[in-house]
Amino acid sequence: MRYYPLYVNLRGKRCLVVGAGQVGRRKIATLAACGPDEVLVLDRDPPAEVLDELAARPEVVFARRSFTPADLDGRFLVIAATDDEALNWAISRECAARGILCNIVDQPEKCSFIVPALFTRGDLTVAISTGGASPALARKIRQGLGEFLGAEYGALLVLMSTLRPMVLELGLPTEDNSALFRRLVHSSLIEALERGDADAAADMLREILPPALHGEVAGLIHGALGHAGD
Repeated sequence: MRYYPLYVNLRGKRCLVVGAGQVGRRKIATLAACGPDEVLVLDRDPPAEVLDELAARPEVVFARRSFTPADLDGRFLVIAATDDEALNWAISRECAARGILCNIVDQPEKCSFIVPALFTRGDLTVAISTGGASPALARKIRQGLGEFLGAEYGALLVLMSTLRPMVLELGLPTEDNSALFRRLVHSSLIEALERGDADAAADMLREILPPALHGEVAGLIHGALGHAGD
């Protein structure tokens, strides 16, 4: 494996995207959704109408001009989505010299990181990478996951994210908490959520959870099934 997989927290960070074509706009949207302080977008062409919605976000700043090395000042992460080979190499070299994370779209030899194909269900994110060898295969695998990971997985994650702090606040031993969480995810709870069977899901939670949390069961199920129905 040539690349070390990681999820990067972009909150409070400043990013740069060079190139606002179709691929660049996808990168901008993904970055903006992760809460950065700023995403500076550079493109010499007039912005496409589909960019208007992205540019309206307060963290997205569009500038119709060419890239300059000064644009890297204070940047945490850079993505170049241009068809200009010389420009891509220049951005790659400048980022390498400054120790800035850099991705040149579809050119892994110029990158310090590559972007995997992503499959999402709510807060559930699965990243698929072929090490840069075949993005097309990664996309095919991502599409296949849609047949396996239904909305019930996002619903279960909503339930678990709400439940987890409740369990931890009880002050039980770590090994007890771990066993409880494992029992939940290996139970038939996800099948009950898939069917939309609130009664069965509630019975399962009451069987597994400590009595102190039984009063929270109805709210947990309501929140999870509400998500599944979105």
